[in-house]
Amino acid sequence: MSTISIYRPEFLTFSHVGFPNNRKFQRITASLKMAMDSKSSSYTRKKEELLVELPKPSIPLLESSTPSDLRFDRLQPSDQELVQEKRVQFGQFVAREAVLDEEYWTAAWLRAETHWENRTSERYVDNFKRKFADQEFNVIKSRCRGQPGQKYTCIVTVKKEVRNAKRTVLKSVVGTLDLNIRYLLHGETFPGERVKAPLFCSPNRYGYVANLCVAKSARRQGIASNMLHFAVESAKSDGVEQVYVHVHRSNTPAQELYQKMGFEMVEEASPQLLEDQTYLLCVKT
Repeated sequence: MSTISIYRPEFLTFSHVGFPNNRKFQRITASLKMAMDSKSSSYTRKKEELLVELPKPSIPLLESSTPSDLRFDRLQPSDQELVQEKRVQFGQFVAREAVLDEEYWTAAWLRAETHWENRTSERYVDNFKRKFADQEFNVIKSRCRGQPGQKYTCIVTVKKEVRNAKRTVLKSVVGTLDLNIRYLLHGETFPGERVKAPLFCSPNRYGYVANLCVAKSARRQGIASNMLHFAVESAKSDGVEQVYVHVHRSNTPAQELYQKMGFEMVEEASPQLLEDQTYLLCVKT
């Protein structure tokens, strides 16, 4: 019995694997083996194999949006571990700027909980909340890294540390809001005003508050008002003279809270916001 190896031809093929403008050629190698019986007067083919080897296509690695590197059992750092001059202490809580990724994610989860608070009977609501929280977490992280002409701060309220007791970050954060300091566009007198002037920034900066929410188990303890106070004072320390917020026209409790903190309605903006069913409120620092 003898084995004959036949020349292995090579073929070129191409594929674009989801990228129409980036085609790649692949090399296919084929090998053919034949086994011959030397005892027979005529060569008899006993075995024939055709092996085709295809290299694995190169798949681009996309950055995962899932915060898989978070430590959900991470303990809340003590006051000695955090060097922060800006903070507001009240009752059993402290309002300050978020510093840990786990605090960003918990803030995002609080927003998801608030967003679906009255829709708990909907199908797959837990999956929707988790996806919303993951996306919001990435948005917070991106904004906190900084954007040209803007300053973004994620403010959280955490429970005060208790002697001889440690809490995880997940159980410590009970409230959150965003403070964004940015410029009015040229010709604007309030954020979002429809003007015909060229779209470039004016020298006037303002603060904007958004995504205010408090954990259901921690409400009616002054958390929202103290976070707002902290946000307004932070904007004032950055040289901002006005802080704005949008509120839905049907959200009477939120309107009462903002008015209690000194916010007043921007009457000039109301006609433009009629379709969105929102009011624009402003407080001077």
